[in-house]
Amino acid sequence: MSDVSPYAVIARHPGGVEVLEQVDLVPPAPGAGEVLIRQTAIGMNFHDIYVRSGLYPWPVASDFILGSEGAGIVKGVGAGVIGFREGDRVAYTVVNGGYATHRLVPAAMLLPLPEAVSDAQAAGAVLKGLTAYYLLHDSYPVRAGETLLFHAAAGGVGLIAGQWLRSKGVSAIGTVGGADKAKLARDNGYAHVIDYRAEDFVARLREITHGAGVPVVYDSVGKDTVAGSLECLQTFGHLICFGQSSGMAEGFQINDLARGSFYVQRPILFHYASDRVWLERAAEALFGAISDGTVKINIGATRPLSQVALAHKDLVARRTMGSTILIP
Repeated sequence: MSDVSPYAVIARHPGGVEVLEQVDLVPPAPGAGEVLIRQTAIGMNFHDIYVRSGLYPWPVASDFILGSEGAGIVKGVGAGVIGFREGDRVAYTVVNGGYATHRLVPAAMLLPLPEAVSDAQAAGAVLKGLTAYYLLHDSYPVRAGETLLFHAAAGGVGLIAGQWLRSKGVSAIGTVGGADKAKLARDNGYAHVIDYRAEDFVARLREITHGAGVPVVYDSVGKDTVAGSLECLQTFGHLICFGQSSGMAEGFQINDLARGSFYVQRPILFHYASDRVWLERAAEALFGAISDGTVKINIGATRPLSQVALAHKDLVARRTMGSTILIP
């Protein structure tokens, strides 16, 4: 890919997709410990929606660039950087700053890309795949023979998790909205798929598990599902809330956990990824799973970065399946 005229998509304040604005960009010089990359592919995530809409605190007082994962080519390195040089293929997940042709990334957060992993795969997999990694290995280490529930099974994280769970001998129940998404989830490792538009997911899960429930529910939907997720748990079960695509859960009380001595957790990827040892271990596992075919990255849509507002609309309306990739 040849270099393009540098630009970024910024927002000056929280709001709807109308706040997204394309502006010219002067690529910054890397400082100590930093790497400048020319991006070739950028991943899009619900985190971007949460920040742009104001659901998450606005991180700056002025112009702001969204986007938290991508891949590209190293164009320059700052003082003290070891292990990266100009021309290297790399990927990253760093909170915000990604909707741009060029960006600075701390070397401590940068990952070398193996030959078997394409730029588009990496951009669609780093944030989502590392999220799936911590969910299945750290938040609740899954074991072969278990049955569990994973909401939004046809989303970017859900599709990676379904394949990984199948490889571990776990029977995953996934929820989706619509027949097309149900087929996609089945094709990507889910033993059972519940279309929440057509049936009650709590009642259906109780049928599947013969009333036993599950030891863990992974919930990135939030408001529409948290109450039902608790109903699906076994005694001493774990509710892992890692997103809120339908909005913040409302009316939740600590005493709601008492009826089953439940555990609840709200993990954040960037807390894990700030530990370089964890980041390298998780990335090695993720890229290895992609390279050997255990996990296939589903790229549901590719759009020019200049059309990111349309991509946001599709994601919010749940019209997407798999990962959406933005091309600068």
